[in-house]
Amino acid sequence: MSLAIALVLAAVRVGIIYYGRHAAAEPSKQQKSANAPLNADYYVTPKKLHAYDVLSAKELTKQPVWVRDGFHYAYFAYDGHTERGNEAGKLGPIEKLNIVDVVVERAPGESMTTPSGTKVKVAQDSINAVFEKEGKRYSFPIGLKRGSDIQIFADDMLFLEDPHDLYKHWSPDVWQSVEKHEVKPGMNELQTSFAIGAGYLDPTEPKEPRILKYPNGGHPMIVTYQDGKVADVKPTS
Repeated sequence: MSLAIALVLAAVRVGIIYYGRHAAAEPSKQQKSANAPLNADYYVTPKKLHAYDVLSAKELTKQPVWVRDGFHYAYFAYDGHTERGNEAGKLGPIEKLNIVDVVVERAPGESMTTPSGTKVKVAQDSINAVFEKEGKRYSFPIGLKRGSDIQIFADDMLFLEDPHDLYKHWSPDVWQSVEKHEVKPGMNELQTSFAIGAGYLDPTEPKEPRILKYPNGGHPMIVTYQDGKVADVKPTS
């Protein structure tokens, strides 16, 4: 695991399209909705861990956590060390995890070229969260450590509170669709991500309507949104 982990994690903030995390609507649309009630999702403020080192990251072991971006983060078998290169699967949408430890492991260094033109490896460590699932242990990276420089991405990857409580204002029908991993017309982007995981904009598609592609754990789908709501759902190869 190299610096690419950090780049991938950072790309989550750009590539994964959550409801309400895109550019503001055009002025004409803002005027039309001036008298409309604000979406209750805007008032949800998930708790943050603000971990800054391994010790503070171990606070994740004191409570369950839930995956924010489903089918995006790979996890690996763990038996005292992470079996790199042997992906066991990907964390599911709002999957509940019981993290039992946070460990630091040496990761392959990043290649860089010195001013003299010599290629060298920059040593770095991977900060991994260890969790138990079906009687086995697995781990996934939640940060990087290079010398005294530590970056932890747990707040971007995990909910510290049950999403069912955070978004209890959603209707029972919506939550039923989420639990069944189904997408139905009228759902918003955040609800869709809770059902089938992270979605990505196709830069070749027009801005309107919004068209997102979802890997969906090996069952890819294309979802079209009109005015922030699902208008069409299609499976794709």
